[in-house]
Formats: sequence, C-alpha cells, structure tokens
Amino acid sequence: MARGGFPATRWTLVRRLSDEDEPGVARAALEDLCRLYWFPLYAFARGNGCPVEVAEDLTQGYFLKLLEKDLFSQARQEKGKLRTFLLVTFKRFMQDQAESARAIKRGGGVPPLSIDTEEAEQRYVKEISHSDSPDRLFDRRWALALLDRVLETLQSEYAAAGKKDVFEALKGFLAWNSADGRQTAAAGTLGMTENNVRVSVFRMRRRYGDLLRQHIADTVDTPAQVAEEIDYLLQAVQ
Repeated sequence: MARGGFPATRWTLVRRLSDEDEPGVARAALEDLCRLYWFPLYAFARGNGCPVEVAEDLTQGYFLKLLEKDLFSQARQEKGKLRTFLLVTFKRFMQDQAESARAIKRGGGVPPLSIDTEEAEQRYVKEISHSDSPDRLFDRRWALALLDRVLETLQSEYAAAGKKDVFEALKGFLAWNSADGRQTAAAGTLGMTENNVRVSVFRMRRRYGDLLRQHIADTVDTPAQVAEEIDYLLQAVQ
C-alpha cells in the first residue's frame, strides 16, 4: 500500500522504483506506462516544431533515460500526477538536448521502446489540431490515450465473458447524451427486450466509469486527485 492507504498502483510503484522490494514489478509497470503514453510526448515534440526524426529520437531517448532511472531522483519533486511528471521532465530533457547539441545516444544496455515512427506521424497529422499549443496537444493526446485504454479493457472484459456481440451493439451508448431511441434497434439485434437493453447500457456505463477511475488512479498519487484528474482530462478532449 502507498501512503494514506492508497493502493500501490503502477505510478506509485514506479515512484518507488529505486527502493522497491521487487524492482521487476515496478519496472514492468513503468514499461507499460511508457508504451501507453509515448505518443503524447511525441506529439508535444512535434508541436514544438521538431522534425519527425528529432521528435522520435527525443521521445526514445527520454524513455531510455527514464528506464535507466536517471530521472527518478526528480519524481518526489514533481509531486502527484504522472502526467505532470512526464511533461515537466520531458521539457527539461528537450532543453538539455538543445543546449548540449548532442545526438541522442540509444542503448546503454536498455532495450528501446518499440515506436513505429510512420504510424506515429500519420496519427499526428490526422488527429492533432495544430491550432493547439504543445501543452494542449500533450494533454489532449494523454486524455485520448487513457480513454482508448479504458475502452480496450472494457472490450476485453466483455469478450472474456462471451459477450462480444453485446459490447459491439451497446458501446455507442457509452456517451451519456446518446439517443435512447437507438436502443430499440439494439434490442432487435441482440434479441433482448428494450428494458434489458437499458439495464445493460446502465451496467456498461457504470463499469466504464469504474475502469476510468482505476486507470486514472494508476497515474496519480492520492485518491483525492482522481476526480480532479477526470474533470481535467474531460475538459482536454472537448
């Protein structure tokens, strides 16, 4: 357990990486977080005017440095949210690289993350609003990456329960303002009554909310920050 009784989530494990009794568990948590959140940092670098190759090298180099634990002495200074810690330390890393004018060296015994640069740039061009500031780009992509992960987790749970068809038919109702009139068609597709569809939609929304809070808890430091972070990220995607 983390301080205050908060469960040892991936971020709280990562912050204790240097003194964790089982460093392999903490490292696996860090690598998973890196795979999930590298694209917001890539988008931030591109939004700052970095060419594709430079943005790739900066993102890769930053995570290599992170995996080597060089940056975790700062984790206790950047209190609270993983999102804040990564963006602040990535900005410092970019500044250090610009000031030193050194090429980023890969390796050092740490396997690089798998980053598909072509896919990343296609996503950046397609999805990013270039009128946003780099910080706004980062927050928006962070929020969307997290929401995508929540939806993937929910889909996996339904598939594991043999309810893949239910998920596909009802996922469009996850939005709270979705039209209830479409539930009639969903009921026909699934061979359910409209009342059963309404109950199933309610349960899906409730489970989605639970998973959203769980995933956000993995990126903050205290229970009090979960609701605050949900509000912030929902604003970021509007």
